[in-house]
Amino acid sequence: MALERTLSIVKPDAVEKNHTGAIIARLEQEGFIVRAMKRVHLTRAEAEGFYAEHRGRGFFDELCSFMSRSPIVIMALEREDAIAKYREVIGATNPANAAEGTIRKLYAASVGENAVHGSDKPESAAREIAYFFAGYEVSPRA
Repeated sequence: MALERTLSIVKPDAVEKNHTGAIIARLEQEGFIVRAMKRVHLTRAEAEGFYAEHRGRGFFDELCSFMSRSPIVIMALEREDAIAKYREVIGATNPANAAEGTIRKLYAASVGENAVHGSDKPESAAREIAYFFAGYEVSPRA
């Protein structure tokens, strides 16, 4: 397995319900190293830029409104096989279908308000991390 980085976002619903600390603790227990982290309140334009690949899809407007309604916590995470492992730990997009003990099963309310975001492939991870973090903000590998 290769050492990888992935982007993690604790979405507005989970931040509003004060689940951020529990989510970060769980990720660290799973062997993720936080290489960069910040709490931000996205503007509508920033949310639209991040989710630009979904423009024109039925859920785009609702997603951008949701992601810009209140603060989020963004992290660049690292570990072996980070992308696949992160997606395993967070669970299915629909919390009703998520495995017991996954972050979405524990903290998500619905498909639309599903607590966390994670990159789906290495190219997405690189693009997403660069969207939120300047290169100097992400700590180098040890």
